[in-house]
Amino acid sequence: MPNPYDTLGVPKNASADEIKKAYRKLAREHHPDASGGDEARFKEIQGAYDLLSDAEKRQQYDTYGSANGRMGGAGSGGGGGPQFADFDLSDLFGGIFGGGGRQRGPVPERGADVETHTTLSFEDSLRGAEVRVPVELETACRTCGGTGAEPGTAPTVCPQCGGRGVVSDSQGLFSLSHPCPRCRGNGTIVEHPCKTCRGSGRERTTKNFNVKIRPGIKDGARIRVGGKGEAGHNGGPAGDLYVVVHVEPSPLYTRRGDDLIVDVPVRFADAALGASLEVSTPEGAISLKVPAGSQHGKLLKVKGRGAPKPKGGKGDLLARVTLTVPEKVNKRERELLEELRKVSG
Repeated sequence: MPNPYDTLGVPKNASADEIKKAYRKLAREHHPDASGGDEARFKEIQGAYDLLSDAEKRQQYDTYGSANGRMGGAGSGGGGGPQFADFDLSDLFGGIFGGGGRQRGPVPERGADVETHTTLSFEDSLRGAEVRVPVELETACRTCGGTGAEPGTAPTVCPQCGGRGVVSDSQGLFSLSHPCPRCRGNGTIVEHPCKTCRGSGRERTTKNFNVKIRPGIKDGARIRVGGKGEAGHNGGPAGDLYVVVHVEPSPLYTRRGDDLIVDVPVRFADAALGASLEVSTPEGAISLKVPAGSQHGKLLKVKGRGAPKPKGGKGDLLARVTLTVPEKVNKRERELLEELRKVSG
């Protein structure tokens, strides 16, 4: 297996916090749903973290070069020395001394992550909201409680492997193990399958989750809700739920980072001479001073009236001057404009 320390980019004496920090950084970068994500690399990172975050597995790996007391070719030897096949030491010693080896059952597996989507109005994206999100998930069967056995019955120990989940083939001095063909490595068999889940112990159902959305969230943001994904297998932890937020466009504002841009119609005379005009903000209308000589497209900043920032504070409101020209002018207005053209020309 790949060296888990190299996979996470941490030294062999790294602390648990250092390992967790490295894992979170790499998982965000390589998650299949992220831009440029790599599913194979993500699984490798997940596997490395699962090993190193478990103190017992980590100690076994540091001792034997494997997480299960096995002597592995990759990571156990050096240079061109002899490589050992991937076999279980307990099976080896059991084959020599007649022992039964350690008991093994099904390996706990983490449930899959789930992604869903929700849509917010522009106004709710600024002030924050709590949304109810329906998610279809695979969960433990409600009829049998996840055992896969009809109520009133229970799975029984596999008679072929004795509950170990593996069977051994004698190869001289060595005893090599492989998954039990009868129970498929589970260690148990279901003689009376549950009629609801047909013995799988799982069923698909729709669950509703209340998800809090922080003020100022941007379109396309992903919110992680830990432990609300698919149920784990064999007692493993559940996956995570990711909620992708879509924000409806605003008829009034354009968002640029944490700043909001709003167009402000300004008459030619007001732009030339200066004026105070009423401007809309998310908190209500305010009076804005338009300096004399303002040109079309000029941005006038109103500090702290933009979108909320993730770490506190707000962006700015940028009022964009939009010169307006009257479609019709009266006689007096025409005379004044003609006079202005003569003077400025």
